[in-house]
Amino acid sequence: MYIVGLVVLVLLVLSVPIGIALSAASAAYILVDPLLEPTVIFRAFFSFIGRYSLMAIPLFIFAGFLMERTGLVKQLFQFSDALVGWMPGGFGVATVLACVMFGAISGSSVAMAAAMSVIAIPEMRARGYPDWFSAGLVATAGGIAMLIPPSIILILYGIVTETSVVRLFFAGVVPGLLLATGNILSVIVIAWILKLPRGTFNAERVWREFLRAAPALGMPVVILGGLYGGLFTPTEAAAAACGYALLYGLISSPREFFRGLVPTATRALNLTAVVLFLVGCVGVFQFLAANMYWPQQITKVVTGWGLTPLTFIFAFMGVLLLLGMFVDGVAMVLLTVPVVFPVAYALKIDPVHLGIMLTLAVEMSVVTPPVGLNLFAVSGTSKIPVTQVLRGSVPFFLSDFLVLILVIFFPALATWLPNQLVVDVFK
Repeated sequence: MYIVGLVVLVLLVLSVPIGIALSAASAAYILVDPLLEPTVIFRAFFSFIGRYSLMAIPLFIFAGFLMERTGLVKQLFQFSDALVGWMPGGFGVATVLACVMFGAISGSSVAMAAAMSVIAIPEMRARGYPDWFSAGLVATAGGIAMLIPPSIILILYGIVTETSVVRLFFAGVVPGLLLATGNILSVIVIAWILKLPRGTFNAERVWREFLRAAPALGMPVVILGGLYGGLFTPTEAAAAACGYALLYGLISSPREFFRGLVPTATRALNLTAVVLFLVGCVGVFQFLAANMYWPQQITKVVTGWGLTPLTFIFAFMGVLLLLGMFVDGVAMVLLTVPVVFPVAYALKIDPVHLGIMLTLAVEMSVVTPPVGLNLFAVSGTSKIPVTQVLRGSVPFFLSDFLVLILVIFFPALATWLPNQLVVDVFK
């Protein structure tokens, strides 16, 4: 166990991608172990990515890119602006609100940050918003997609830990709305200090933009309504979201939609390939760990330290925040959960509560340098220096940290809603 961990650490220091480092170290151990056949490497890899529930990931990714391509994301943003643009910092508040609504369609934080930086930042710049403020807001608010269902991170956590994905989806609603509330309050305070302009409320415009955004607003209703009503599994909900977006594209502008369909599918496939490769590599590691009884050994050692559940949670969150400075969110989940989850289970920590806390920590990592993906996604699309994006993300990072602390001390924020709504049928 220690040899594999050391090899992984050395490979990471040498800038080897996390998936290759993890699978290479595990495969090398399997090859020198006379009790294990080399063919188990391939069997473990493909059996892990061959799970039916994993199909939800490429489908939700594709649905999000289709929403961006068909202009539905822009319609959501314009509706949000009409609804809340009269508030202090109203255009920033509209950006957060649009991120919440887009997050209910696509679980990809980077995709949302990139899309919103193209749509929102030029408008905020034209209205006198400082670049550092608008870029930092978009980079941080993009992380809300990780908690508002559907969420790729929660799907991965559910698969690795065999926790109900439906329960995790609904558990993310309240913390996700708390994140949005914290960001909105930060926007209002900063806008008041900077004396940023605000718009005027126009009921006629609100109604007009609502009608235009109605097709986009209908997709979350399809996804969450189908899940809550027991009509869909998460995978079927993802397929329904793709079908919805495809149908809208074909009806609204068939010629332009067909022209952009292949590039959109290519982008979705590229992101899907990265995620599934990481999942398969973790499958190899998990097979080895299970056969060597490493989780049981780690659990025995850690519980022998006499840690309380709260102490363990704070230690784990600290590790995640530190790890988030060097690896992306998917890698964080797949690298830590197989090792940590058995310990958390032994300490009687609710798996749903743990999943939400983990996702909050991962959400915060999207703006922590040097690897914060949303920092570079926003900087690349808006041409604003990364240092300015980082500066603007600090106040919103602090509000997100406050939400994490609240969820740690008040587990009901994560567990109350799924306990009320969900019968644990789907996995």
